[in-house]
Parts: sequence; C-alpha cells; structure tokens
Amino acid sequence: MNTRPKVVISTLDAERLERLLDTLPLHSSPAGEQLEEELARAEIVEPRAVPPTVVTMNSTVRFQVENSAEQFCMTLVYPRDADGSADRISILAPVGSALLGLSEGDAIEWPRPGMGMLKVRIDEVMYQPERAGDYHR
Repeated sequence: MNTRPKVVISTLDAERLERLLDTLPLHSSPAGEQLEEELARAEIVEPRAVPPTVVTMNSTVRFQVENSAEQFCMTLVYPRDADGSADRISILAPVGSALLGLSEGDAIEWPRPGMGMLKVRIDEVMYQPERAGDYHR
C-alpha cells in the first residue's frame, strides 16, 4: 500500500526542475534521483491551477513539529539560491525534494540536528508564487 501523499507540481516548476536535473551528472546523487521520482509520480498542472495550499518552488512554509509547540519556517529554493541560511532549503536536499508538491496538513520526517528524525506537519504555505501571480521567479 502506498501511503505517500499526493504531489501537485506546476508545469513551470516541472520544466525548470527537469532542466536542473539535466545539468547534474547521471546518477550523481540520491537527491537528484529522489527528485526524479517525485516528478514522475506528480500530477502536473498549469500554474494557475495549483491549489493555494501546495508547496511549490520558492514557497515559504511554516512547519509544526508533531507532539510539540515548536514551529519553524523555510523557503524551498533552487540550488543557486540556497545560500546556507537556516531559512532556505534546496530542492536537491532530500527534505527539499520531499516537500515539493505537498499540501498543508501533510507530514514528513525531517532530520534532527545531530541525529534522529522529527515528524513535522506543513502548517501553512505562507507564500506561494503561483497564488501571488508571480510566474517568473
């Protein structure tokens, strides 16, 4: 039984991510392979048809750590925009490719600093380019 949540990706993000994958050495990283898998299983829709609660590229997301009051925010970015700051996560990071296309209320496991995993829920998509009409980011 497949328990992975449904994934929705815009045609623009899909095209840009395919181009990004084409620049990587073949089978160079597990993250690239994971991103390919996510794209292969995604429902691809026109940007205006992306639901406003879906995580797309350059979306800013607020997370809730399950069984805790702890929250944090991150923006899903292309590798060129991942400047090492704590509030950005590259699409090529395993958690980054896992976030793409998820919706508010979906939960994923997140590596805990040091060791172990946290289960976090997408509490809110605070900013989504498609919802804002920003199609040229």
